[in-house]
Amino acid sequence: MNLLGLLQLSDPALPIGGYAHSGGLETYVQAGIVCDPVSAGNFVQALLRTSVHYTDAALVALAFKAVRAPGELSGLDQLCEAVKLPREMREASRKLGGRLGKIFEGLVGPASDGCFRFPRHYPVAFGYCAARLGIGLREALTGYYYNAAAGIVTNCVKLIPMGQQDGQVLLFSLQPLITELVEQNLEPDRELIGMCCVGLDIRCMQHEQLYSRLYMS
Repeated sequence: MNLLGLLQLSDPALPIGGYAHSGGLETYVQAGIVCDPVSAGNFVQALLRTSVHYTDAALVALAFKAVRAPGELSGLDQLCEAVKLPREMREASRKLGGRLGKIFEGLVGPASDGCFRFPRHYPVAFGYCAARLGIGLREALTGYYYNAAAGIVTNCVKLIPMGQQDGQVLLFSLQPLITELVEQNLEPDRELIGMCCVGLDIRCMQHEQLYSRLYMS
């Protein structure tokens, strides 16, 4: 397993712009729903158990397995485009995927012939890169979940605000949940992709109309 490749690919500080997106958290904070370490923990767990688990992480696993099937990768891109209903979330996924491609496309190379197009959406691009870098599927999923959790916790620290120590305690507490979800995603059910928390989608759509905001989504 390429440990250094995994660390680089899943590094929250990777310059793809993840820091600019809150994934709807900013709306929850302005509404007073997420306001302290307890409510922040509830939010992070709900997000990991629903949208990340059934959609993003499932697409990571499917893209990982389809690394040598450009047509399948393109189909997963289209599926990701279809199931991300809030406009800002679709745009965020495209932006992150595009920037990930700029970093890794020249490093991992195309999967097949000149017809190959690097995946456009972030989870599909992440799964493709992980496979091409020689990272195991379980490790790739763990890195993806950790990256998602760390990004949300960092945003909680900034927005609520809550202390850095509280943030690290929360991130540490998520380890058993991440391990559990990773095991479930090793053989994802394609029929469940797109199953999400409806409330989250609504809050993400409301984010577009916030009077003031720090994040793009």
